[in-house]
Amino acid sequence: MAKRSIRTASPVRHSTGEIETLFPGGNGAGWHPILLEPRRDDEDREQSYRRKVRAQSENQTALIRAIDTHHLTVALGPAGTGKTYLAVTAAVEALEEGRIDRIVLSRPAVEAGENLGFLPGDLHEKLAPYLRPLYDALNERIGGKRVRQHIAEGTIEIAPIAYMRGRTLNNAFVVIDEAQNCTYGQIKMLLTRLGWHSTMVLTGDPDQSDLLDGMSGLKDIARRLEAVPGVAVVRLTDADIVRHPLVADMLTVL
Repeated sequence: MAKRSIRTASPVRHSTGEIETLFPGGNGAGWHPILLEPRRDDEDREQSYRRKVRAQSENQTALIRAIDTHHLTVALGPAGTGKTYLAVTAAVEALEEGRIDRIVLSRPAVEAGENLGFLPGDLHEKLAPYLRPLYDALNERIGGKRVRQHIAEGTIEIAPIAYMRGRTLNNAFVVIDEAQNCTYGQIKMLLTRLGWHSTMVLTGDPDQSDLLDGMSGLKDIARRLEAVPGVAVVRLTDADIVRHPLVADMLTVL
């Protein structure tokens, strides 16, 4: 049996004898901030696709609505606000419902402040560490077996941004993740890949770029696109963070 993606919280016993769980929701078992219903003990990681995702804030609701009603959506916000997760969820729903033929996920292969040096293996093995967050989001939504099957069939493609130039993406759902690590020219190139009957979601945190100061083009692109009819720009805040509560507290002082 595959490992569970959400582990039960370990209880903490106080000197008074009372037991406190680390996560909210009764005894803490199966609690998850985004799933509509708690995960049951008899469910494993290769469960069937979860068709319902519940927004945890007004901004997340606005993001879901924007993706449903616009061909291009720009989602800006700090870490942990569900930008990538909600975008991947919408992509999987579109694929499952037959509204698109394929999902294309892309993100820049930029190291976060450290040099990993030479990476062994073929092209896919070299890029795997950079694209891991996208695999994690897909695995959470449809399970590892189905992800591998879709990738083998070509209905899901995960590629670095450098491989997107010159392409026209028709009948596709395109998610560009970590766009704050793209230059203005790179984002412009990515946006112009949008083809017929396709949807694109651009996500990123303008305040957390790994590029040199002034190189990221996400903030400027978002400002310019707000004036374009048919493009939705959704800004999430610290109040929308759905990770551990300490994440929001830390971001307010860091």
